[in-house]
Amino acid sequence: MTTRQVPTFGVEEELLLLDPSTGVPVMRNREVADRAASLGLDVQLELTPCQIETSTPVLHTADELLAQLDRSRSLAASAARACGAAVLAAGVPPILPTSGPITDTVRYRHIAAEYGIIAAEQGICGAHVHVGVPDRPTALHVGNHLRPWLPVLLALTANSAFYDGHDTGYASWRSVLWSRWPSAGPPPFVRSPEHHAQLLAQMKDVGAILDDGMVYWDVRPSARFPTVEVRASDVPADTADTVLLAVLVRALVMTALRAIDDDVAPPDTTDHALRWAYWRAGMSGLRSTLVHPLTGRSAPAGAVIDSLCSHVADALAESADSAWVETQVNRLRTRGSGADRQRRARAATGSIAAAALSMIERP
Repeated sequence: MTTRQVPTFGVEEELLLLDPSTGVPVMRNREVADRAASLGLDVQLELTPCQIETSTPVLHTADELLAQLDRSRSLAASAARACGAAVLAAGVPPILPTSGPITDTVRYRHIAAEYGIIAAEQGICGAHVHVGVPDRPTALHVGNHLRPWLPVLLALTANSAFYDGHDTGYASWRSVLWSRWPSAGPPPFVRSPEHHAQLLAQMKDVGAILDDGMVYWDVRPSARFPTVEVRASDVPADTADTVLLAVLVRALVMTALRAIDDDVAPPDTTDHALRWAYWRAGMSGLRSTLVHPLTGRSAPAGAVIDSLCSHVADALAESADSAWVETQVNRLRTRGSGADRQRRARAATGSIAAAALSMIERP
């Protein structure tokens, strides 16, 4: 068995820009990005102008990650406020604007022309966790081991109950909208780098993607970094939830690397079984049942979360994250997911717009 160092990690968070008086998305990502740059924060533009993305540097510990995320959200909120906007961490806009333009770049205009209303309604926000791995073939192999656990990560971070002024009945409506892209959602089982290249070539041939950057699978080798990238989650409601997500993802990657070293085969989870598990996680969040990744059967959400923590217990001990995860999982059991908190905010404020405004990020 190979001895490995605890891998580094980093996070990208997508955030919404809202009108601070109405809660309607505002199309000011370029202005906010320019203002953020003057504050020392690099902000990326997303497909629709009501979205921005922040990213952390390469980090080693949960405490480092929490400090970076707190800084990023605070500076993003300051930049937005200077531009007459506010920042909300939610998977989808609770209220929709009357029109939804596309960010004006050559690539984004091309995507909009090819994919129509799917692109126009892409004002959705996730969190992407990068974990360092030795090489691209290893990243593909790790992805096979992670596939069954992706719906559990979605349930933990579900944070998009409201859309277009309505309660969707889902904990993560983002996951439903996201699934409309032909290249999104759980990845197929990848047999080899050659198989991966063949899949990408087929996707380009049929128009499912225009370029490699449109491979939106929820676990994939990063195109830019020596990492495996996990993208299954809504952007969490607060930074502690994001850190919990990242720590668990890193532990899943470490557990997968250990299994690869020990020549343990990945779980044999079919594509259709993953689809059911995603639907259940997006519908329920942490409120009722999930699909257990190891049995494929329905189980209480709490028991599935316990199984995840047990599955990665050795990795959490190795990275010194066991206490953090126990504390934050217990916090989630008490407070519920972001979707649960959204619904409580609506009950307290009386409207979805007021609930959204009550949850905006403060500088």
